[in-house]
Amino acid sequence: MALVERKIDEQGVALLTLNDPDRRNALSQAMVGDIVSTFDWLEREREARAVVITGAGDAFCAGADLNALAGASQASLRDIYEGFLRIAESPLPVVAAVNGAAVGAGVNMALVADVILMAESAVIDTGFVRLALHPGGGHTWMLRHLVGPQATAAMVIFGERVDGVRAERIGLAWKCYTDGELLPAAIALAARGAAVPGELVGRIKQTISEMHTVATHEEAVDKELLDQIWSTTQPEFRERLAALQQQITSH
Repeated sequence: MALVERKIDEQGVALLTLNDPDRRNALSQAMVGDIVSTFDWLEREREARAVVITGAGDAFCAGADLNALAGASQASLRDIYEGFLRIAESPLPVVAAVNGAAVGAGVNMALVADVILMAESAVIDTGFVRLALHPGGGHTWMLRHLVGPQATAAMVIFGERVDGVRAERIGLAWKCYTDGELLPAAIALAARGAAVPGELVGRIKQTISEMHTVATHEEAVDKELLDQIWSTTQPEFRERLAALQQQITSH
């Protein structure tokens, strides 16, 4: 049985489903291997231009396999991290459709996506302190950058669980949907990302990632300039600019 199911639609959206519902889609070594190989395949074959990640059953991802934690070493933990770090490294636009509980490293799986959408019944639960375990995989860094230090402390130290409605309110999720609306909404959003030229998406993702190191507006202007100039030399820009000019002159 594939631990990551994949379906690619005619819009170029790959729907990836973490598929181990009996274990609440926990990150085992086997599932991590499937995630890595799936993204390698998607990027190599170029059939997909955007990705939606969700979970089978009633959970998104329950975090790291508990057996892996029991015998943890730096090497074994980094092997688990590779499941979500591979997603973070992808130039493809990625939407996390959090359909149920995301716990521990499962929260990291959502945080590495470009956009998080949540179902009303879904819950973000960092869960580390219940095991007297320090967060890992860049968890606090990602969470702090998204929601700030106070919300991060509330969730990580004090164990606050955040449902879909509250996640949207504090900026942890972009939008919250009813359970039935979540997946269609995620696919529709991903389709808009799939319509953007692939190399342009990759460059924009890289720019967004690096902007946290930029201190001033002037530096930001300089940082974006070369890539903006590059984009004006691409055929897709010239085609879309000509179409827009034609639309304006025809009115």
